[in-house]
Amino acid sequence: MATTTAAPPSGAGASRAGAARSAALLLAGSAALALALCASVMFGSRGTSFGDVLDVLTGSAGPDVTVIVESRYPRTVLGVLAGVCLAVAGTLMQGVSRNPLAEPGLLGINAGASASIVAATAWFGASGATDTMWWALPGALLAGVLVHVIGSAGTGVGVVRLVLAGAVLTAVLTAFVQAVTLSKPRVFDSYRYWVVGALGGRDFDVFLCVLPFAATGLTLALALGPGLNALALGDATALGLGSHPARTRAGGLLAATLLSAAATAAVGPIAFVGLAVPHVVRALVGVDFRFQILFSALLGPTLLLLADVVGRVVMRPTELMVGVVTAFIGAPALLVAVRRMKGAS
Repeated sequence: MATTTAAPPSGAGASRAGAARSAALLLAGSAALALALCASVMFGSRGTSFGDVLDVLTGSAGPDVTVIVESRYPRTVLGVLAGVCLAVAGTLMQGVSRNPLAEPGLLGINAGASASIVAATAWFGASGATDTMWWALPGALLAGVLVHVIGSAGTGVGVVRLVLAGAVLTAVLTAFVQAVTLSKPRVFDSYRYWVVGALGGRDFDVFLCVLPFAATGLTLALALGPGLNALALGDATALGLGSHPARTRAGGLLAATLLSAAATAAVGPIAFVGLAVPHVVRALVGVDFRFQILFSALLGPTLLLLADVVGRVVMRPTELMVGVVTAFIGAPALLVAVRRMKGAS
């Protein structure tokens, strides 16, 4: 008697297909990040080949090539750190607020870091990337804490109150920054370089100083994936599934604050990475926040490093700061996001 093999259940087949697609996307994202890392080390005001990079790694390159390549290592490492922090923070903000246009700047972190740097430069003589970083980090964290305190007034953390608190604090601090920089030209000259956002001019000390904050925020973000999935269904449904919406929302805001503060203190306020990357990732991997956070950590540094490479080569021998390039890239992404929202509504 002939036997027939039963077809696997559609659920199992779909699960295997989804796992295969996720693995393929993970491999593609890792390959894209590797290419961005190589490009960041190879290209600049003076181009170097991949062979030159290998020669530097093996110690057989000449001193001129070694200096050029090794000078690009700190900005590459900082690009990875800042890209991961900004992209994951944007994903958390959009998940917590259930607003596809949310981004880390809503927490007033950029304004807090800016105000702290301006005050330190004007009255404490801060100068240089390392000095400003040490002042920017506490300013960013303090601004985030103030926004959280105001947003949690009453019963729990209200998203609307949080956004309003961030807007009010940003307005106040921006007015303070403008008043000081307009009255003190020396402060303005120092501040205008930092406020655009750049990866150059920093060393590994900056990376090591902000790494603990970034690592803590990223670890917390990875742990919040299931809770954010439940939160996306609504607070009532999340409670029914055994989740804790208030705890998830508070944890997401804390992680976003740590990540945003670390990135802003290290490289300045770089716009649109935290807004554009979550939209691209959501289109690729779907609505599961466990995958969104993971792929944001791959796509964010890839985008930031490639933008930095474009800024270095498009105006040789001068350099276009990465914050300007990401704005050119992010503005069309914002328009696409708005059009998608309109179509969905």
